[in-house]
Amino acid sequence: MVAQNLSEYTIAVLGAGAVGRSVAADCQLAGNHVRLFDLPEFAKESLKDIDKTGIEIQGFEYNRYNFKRSGIAKFDLVSDDLKEVVAGAQIILVAVPSVGHNAFFEQLVPLLEDGQIIHIIPDNFGSLRLRKQLREKRPELNVIIGGWSSAPYGTRIVKEAGIDTKRVFFRYRAISLRGAALPSTDQDKFLESTQHIGCFDSITFGDGPVGGKTVLDIGFSNVNPTLHCPGTVLGAAVMENYGRVFGGNDKSDFSIYSHVYTESVSEVQYAFYQEEIKLAETIGVDIARYPKKTFFSRSNILGPEYMGDGAEAPFDDQFPMAFGTGPFSIHDRYVTEDIPVGCHVYHELGQKFGVATPVIDSIITLGSAMVGTDFYQTGVTLDELDIAHLNKDELLDYLINGNFKEKNNG
Repeated sequence: MVAQNLSEYTIAVLGAGAVGRSVAADCQLAGNHVRLFDLPEFAKESLKDIDKTGIEIQGFEYNRYNFKRSGIAKFDLVSDDLKEVVAGAQIILVAVPSVGHNAFFEQLVPLLEDGQIIHIIPDNFGSLRLRKQLREKRPELNVIIGGWSSAPYGTRIVKEAGIDTKRVFFRYRAISLRGAALPSTDQDKFLESTQHIGCFDSITFGDGPVGGKTVLDIGFSNVNPTLHCPGTVLGAAVMENYGRVFGGNDKSDFSIYSHVYTESVSEVQYAFYQEEIKLAETIGVDIARYPKKTFFSRSNILGPEYMGDGAEAPFDDQFPMAFGTGPFSIHDRYVTEDIPVGCHVYHELGQKFGVATPVIDSIITLGSAMVGTDFYQTGVTLDELDIAHLNKDELLDYLINGNFKEKNNG
């Protein structure tokens, strides 16, 4: 293991939701210098009193190697002034939902400095969006950009009587995550930088980071669309009846992992995954690989992320780790983010490269009907990612080598 000198690294964390607070607190407790930022329109609530209270990490922290770290983290800086948060920071962690990427990137791009390394957690095609903005506004800037298939933990903000307690609850810690840089020529430096970022300690202590075959691989390897979207759409009736007509149940205990996943749902998730594999192979990238049997358990393909190969919570058993993780409404990020971002990008890639995606499309169609929004119209497009005009060879040259062919508007 590389010797860690975490106190020599200043980390700027962008976003003060569950993931942002969690990575910031974890890095601070590990020894990094941490600055926490949120946009002014959110900061009045998300950053309120954190300069005084800090953020406390608590929870199960389940993982194969029993890596644990808890306590109260007091930050070097808590601010809604992005300039002072980013100035001189070696590492920048962008920990916001994908729907917020552009708003953060628009403010971040003018402030970036040569040599900085930006990690997008999770990536959700954010690296493509950030590179697009840099090409348009600061093409001369020399920074490393990459993203991750998931956050390093399953985490939630803890509230008491509806009030923010300034605590985050870790259900598990990942022991391996898949990451990639854009372009791939920066990947070695990008992955090596995890050795100096405290929130990746359970991963570097565990099985280590895995390099994906381009950032498109990371987009395919994000387990959320594969798990959340079929699980929530197919389990909508269970979710809406839980604690309502299902006697004796507390609605706040609901989880799609614990109360929806069955053999039939797993068949749909596996079919969804097969379409992702076909897309990845047709384009010439890769995806995290799982045997079919991994899908047929309550832990599903999330299990290996924190317990390693062979993790399996049988359908006939309870799955307490996930109790209370929801979702509790169809208008949840499991649908309103994972469908218009993950599923819709897969749909558009399928259309572009001639790969049929009937299962993915069915989830988009049903999800659209359930929430009353046409995700085919509102979903993220390849044009927004600036790759719609690229053929396969041009796309791979961009993803791997950074050679971008400009759009011909003539």
